[in-house]
Amino acid sequence: MADAAASGGARRAGPPLFLAVFAAAGALITGVVFSRPDVIAIGVPLALWAAIAVTNTGRGGVDVRIERTPDAEEGVLADDIVVDSDAEMVELAVAQVGRTRRRLFVPGRTRVRATSRPRHSGPVTTVQVAARALDVDAALLGVPRTAISLVRTVQPVLRRLPLLPLAPRLTGLHGSHEGVRPGQGGDFRDIHPFAPGDELRRVDWKATARAARRPGELLIRRTNTLSDASAVIVMDTADDLGEVVATWGTLDLARSGVTSLDHARSAARSIAAATVEQGDRVAFHTLAHGGRSVRSGSGRRHLARIVAEISSTGRGGDDARFRRMPPVPHGSIIYVLSTFFDGAAAEIATRWRAAGHRVVAADILPELDEHRLSTERTLALRVLLAEREDMMHQLREAGVETMRWADDPGPQLTALTRSGRVRAAGRPR
Repeated sequence: MADAAASGGARRAGPPLFLAVFAAAGALITGVVFSRPDVIAIGVPLALWAAIAVTNTGRGGVDVRIERTPDAEEGVLADDIVVDSDAEMVELAVAQVGRTRRRLFVPGRTRVRATSRPRHSGPVTTVQVAARALDVDAALLGVPRTAISLVRTVQPVLRRLPLLPLAPRLTGLHGSHEGVRPGQGGDFRDIHPFAPGDELRRVDWKATARAARRPGELLIRRTNTLSDASAVIVMDTADDLGEVVATWGTLDLARSGVTSLDHARSAARSIAAATVEQGDRVAFHTLAHGGRSVRSGSGRRHLARIVAEISSTGRGGDDARFRRMPPVPHGSIIYVLSTFFDGAAAEIATRWRAAGHRVVAADILPELDEHRLSTERTLALRVLLAEREDMMHQLREAGVETMRWADDPGPQLTALTRSGRVRAAGRPR
């Protein structure tokens, strides 16, 4: 619920009061000068109404608060604007999702339902309200105070993904992936002599009878352990670029179309959900200084924390160009979500790849709409895209795998999974 805003105390005369005073004075003066009682009779009610308005002792204050209510349907946000005032009417100036603006006149005590359909995920200002009291048929106007607003987080779109690529190093003694160390739950590994600490139930009596070299020797059947992998999702929040190139640099999200951060939040949530579903651990970081961070973990409760942080992630501040390099577990697979228009995110991805991590650079730039661009801006965009393509080529040469989220990510991730299995099969154990 948004904090309540209160206005009251000083009031000023409104246009109806000035009109009543001037009309009453004009009618009285005209009636006296021309000896017209009928004209005087017209001015008397106006004079009495003006006198009542001036002597009105009502407080004229107004308290407004915004309460979040259960959403009416999927994709529609509902908020209640609660007005509490002893004035006759209250004037409300309401802005919804930053683009729809309305001016309402409501009774002193009322509740107004505001519904909106946000176009973007992440933190969204659903309702912004400013109010002032109106008394004596708007003859007295209260002093408007600072507008209040309610910021809500809109969850990004969740895409169902196939099995994700694995990290180059599996860890732990439980999970859903075939490991390379002896343990339990995996496929057959070898036949090994019984040693202290082995379980008697793992003795292979057929192998013992067939291959024991001396009396009393026992042979056990060993299997590989089932291990889990570690994934890290890293989001670059320096830019929030929309489909419409003409809106770049204006922060006009009403006309921008789908933005790069919309894709980034959707990609982060989808990858996190798929990672948890296959039994692995996942962490989330943003590259901005002081940005959001969730340590590595697994399970549905951990996934809920990550989704909440992803949904609350907005565009970085003025220092977003200065990236931080968050710590990641050794041997992780790292998904770097960025537009890759500057070299900071690409440099960090290259460093992680050189340290032995498997790095996937996910391009979150949406499909571009180049209409309404001047010749100069079109040429500048061509140069910028060429530099970005050169940067992506350098990432691939450094061993960083690349994909584009605006296209269908499923087949791309499947291809990365297969290529990872081929490399793992060729690596000696």
